[in-house]
Amino acid sequence: MLIKRKSIEQVESSRPARKPRYAPVTLSEMDGVRYLHFGTEWVQGAMRIRKPDWPELEYAQQMMAWMLWIAQPQRVAQLGLGTAALTKFCYRQFPQTQVDAIELNPSVITICESMFKLPPNDERLHVREMDALDYVNDEANHGTLDALQVDLYDATARGPVLDSAEFYSACCACLAPHGVMTANLFGDHPSYAKNIKAMKFAFEQVICLPEVHDGNVVAIAFKTRVALDTDAQATLLERAKQIVADTKLPAKTWLKGIQSTL
Repeated sequence: MLIKRKSIEQVESSRPARKPRYAPVTLSEMDGVRYLHFGTEWVQGAMRIRKPDWPELEYAQQMMAWMLWIAQPQRVAQLGLGTAALTKFCYRQFPQTQVDAIELNPSVITICESMFKLPPNDERLHVREMDALDYVNDEANHGTLDALQVDLYDATARGPVLDSAEFYSACCACLAPHGVMTANLFGDHPSYAKNIKAMKFAFEQVICLPEVHDGNVVAIAFKTRVALDTDAQATLLERAKQIVADTKLPAKTWLKGIQSTL
């Protein structure tokens, strides 16, 4: 998750560049789970200490719902590192996949390396200190991603820090034709409607999983529309069963959630 900073869109072009000011990165632990905070009570990510590569929070598990359509991704990107839960899971689960993680705050990267078991960069793993907006606007990334996971929150957790139609259009541009984006939203916050409207402008198709935790809603956005009729549901069910067998992720629950929205 990115922390609060002044968007480049809000800075006057004549004003000299300033170093971003970040909220403090803090930790807590309870019942064998280590939590990341940005100086507030809001949880920005979690790791079960005895299972460091497992996405502990339910919404983080739902962020992997793109697996229902993509079995063997070649390239996956995460915008907002958090505790590196999704980055680590993708890196371990898909040994042939290039995994990018984009994080603006260098302290978050450091704490993930020291306290959340983030492995060092190698030929497949690229954790980059940069603005997510710069990443999605870089034409070198356009058309290259099978899956894009967006989880961009600041210390106040009032809504994603990047939420415009232009931002989501750039996200869509980064996807291959079959690509899927998942995004963490707050369903009971005014930012939710704004984000869904922006996604529907940018993507061919957007569906949402049922709310979990304290309002988290994971949106699934498709660059190319997918079938969700009865025949497609049967195929997705077989895929969900395989995901459960391979990873123990609750993929059948995701599918039920999708069916409930149709």
